[in-house]
Amino acid sequence: MTAAALMNLAVIVAFLALAAGQVLSMVRLVIGPTSGDRILALDTMVINALGLVIVLGIHQGLEVYFEVSLLIAMLGFVSTVALARFILRGDIIE
Repeated sequence: MTAAALMNLAVIVAFLALAAGQVLSMVRLVIGPTSGDRILALDTMVINALGLVIVLGIHQGLEVYFEVSLLIAMLGFVSTVALARFILRGDIIE
């Protein structure tokens, strides 16, 4: 096998693994018995989406996806912290 064929195979496997992780996180989001489980599932979904964007950037060879992944990571972190604070305290800003 050539290096390009191995790279394409690795990208396909990464897409499938991240898609499976995304589906399993959605299942946890729906059936999670506690709000903590749901927050963790949302955070995991953000991380999986981040991985999908990065793998898409590798597949297409465009660098703009890596900048988009930084924005997704920052928004995901802030939203997870805000949601956790809202559930624990009832308000976000004190």
